[in-house]
Amino acid sequence: MKKHIVCIASEHKGNEFLDEAQNAGWHVTLVTRKKLLDEPWLWTAVNEVRTVEDNAMPEEYARAVTNIAGSLRIDRVVGLDEFDVVTAARTREHLQLGGMTSSHTLRFRDKLSMRNIAHAAGIPCPLYTGIFNEADINDYLERSSAPWIVKPRFEVSAFGIKKCDTKEQVWEAVRLLDSRNTWRDHPSNFLIEEFIEGSVFHVDSVVNDGKVLACGVSQYGTPPFDVSHYGGVFTSSIVDHDCEEKTELEKLNRMLLMAFNYEQGVTHAEFLQSKANGEFYLLEVACRVGGAYIANVLEHACNFNLWREWAKLETATEEAPYKLPKLRREYSGIALALSKEEHPDTSHYTDSEIVYRVNKPKHVGLIFHSPVRDRVQELQDIYSRRISEDFLAVAPVKERYDD
Repeated sequence: MKKHIVCIASEHKGNEFLDEAQNAGWHVTLVTRKKLLDEPWLWTAVNEVRTVEDNAMPEEYARAVTNIAGSLRIDRVVGLDEFDVVTAARTREHLQLGGMTSSHTLRFRDKLSMRNIAHAAGIPCPLYTGIFNEADINDYLERSSAPWIVKPRFEVSAFGIKKCDTKEQVWEAVRLLDSRNTWRDHPSNFLIEEFIEGSVFHVDSVVNDGKVLACGVSQYGTPPFDVSHYGGVFTSSIVDHDCEEKTELEKLNRMLLMAFNYEQGVTHAEFLQSKANGEFYLLEVACRVGGAYIANVLEHACNFNLWREWAKLETATEEAPYKLPKLRREYSGIALALSKEEHPDTSHYTDSEIVYRVNKPKHVGLIFHSPVRDRVQELQDIYSRRISEDFLAVAPVKERYDD
């Protein structure tokens, strides 16, 4: 009988994961929201699909998966999106399956927990505090420097982040959250940390038996916070393979994952390099594939796709153990933006180094690949301008502080 993997996806993503699991000879079941059935899933890689309501809570996903287990034994449960990681862990615990526990996965979801674990391991973090005690917060504001960021502990990307230039603005943000009278917006579900100006890097890893087998180190162009708040073209590209920054970030990444006791899977960690002192600080780490087509960028530059390697790790057996592909040291990058057109036509973009075109409504994006890093940088600059002129749309940032 085929082994059976259930993939929980509350957003449309992970086709490569589904495909690789199917290639490994597993029975693949997709559990997703009803409204996502019309998305372009790779249906040839899915043996069965089950749906939950669009506003389903974690326990409803767990119930759906448990019902599946009644007729077909389940060997693995995986959550493909950031918000599905803990849901999948709770489901595994309910079914008494192996894998990370829900308390372990929360380390990768709760930014305050991330800070505490990393700080204890000697990994630099922006000076921070939880929002619990008024005296502690005032003490923190006295010994730290403006500006500050008030940010959600459990959200993703730059959602819900508020930049404050004065202590009064910090307290105003806290009071406004408290006035909402909802647990999601309760101030204790946020943290305060120093805003450090600098460049943001990300390290994306494949981990097995607690060892980082492969990782890509990349640098964002405009920091994601600025893109989400002020608009523009998102860019990211592989750093120079021989640069000091890569060596330092690989070391910090290994220390981080060791501190988090991470054994198997993929990770996406973000670090900020201070413009003032050049030191790296942890921003966040997640035990899933990074967004914005980072997996595709790494595939072209380094010859490993995070989605596929993750699926291979999950479906590996004693008879067919995990095997890392041969890596390479080339370069790639992405330019990605919201489009004012539903289906932007980029056929007039003809450079031979364009190896991938994003096919998603209201988005325009290109991935460039070259053995020469300077050429990737040049193309990113050229096409960031062209995309801005031809297609760029700016959506208002989602805020948790607006009345």
